[in-house]
Amino acid sequence: MTRRLGVYPGSFNPPTIGHMAIAQAARQQRGLDRVDLAVSRVALGKEPAAVPSLEDRIAVLEASVADIDGVEVVVTDHQLLVDIAQGYDVVVMGADKWAQVQNPAFYGNSAEARDQAVEALLELDLAIAPRPPFAVLSGAELDVAPEMVEVSSSGARQGRLEWMTPAARAFDDATGAWSDPGLHNRFRPRL
Repeated sequence: MTRRLGVYPGSFNPPTIGHMAIAQAARQQRGLDRVDLAVSRVALGKEPAAVPSLEDRIAVLEASVADIDGVEVVVTDHQLLVDIAQGYDVVVMGADKWAQVQNPAFYGNSAEARDQAVEALLELDLAIAPRPPFAVLSGAELDVAPEMVEVSSSGARQGRLEWMTPAARAFDDATGAWSDPGLHNRFRPRL
């Protein structure tokens, strides 16, 4: 029997309850055996995150999914979603990421490269979570609880600490990794 695998690329900095809800919704709604949360060593279109370190972020993400059946963490050197998606049946993302995928700036300003990437992604099953004001591709909608739609890592870093996963919140409480980077720079425990 062939296993159906999904990939949910992101920086997960920090991992949120929204990320977990989206991964679980994709697994259930797309009949997936597993969803891999894929973290690029160097995230495309984002400033390199020095605080917390990649190793700490991965450890927190792994702790965040430890009790969630069928959700795992992988690390990749790939940056483009089309490259990360190789070997997967379903690509999971938010509508904001779908809008980003269509921006030629992420392909060296080449509309041709962008079109090839989008065409390759459209050959896969897409599971796109709503993220207003961005549009969701028709037929690719992922049904997530309305209260999860606004949850974001950016919001968590800006003070919505309740949006962090329990593991991320515990790490932040101990280190200030997201809420007080100055504290984190003075005290960096490993998980």
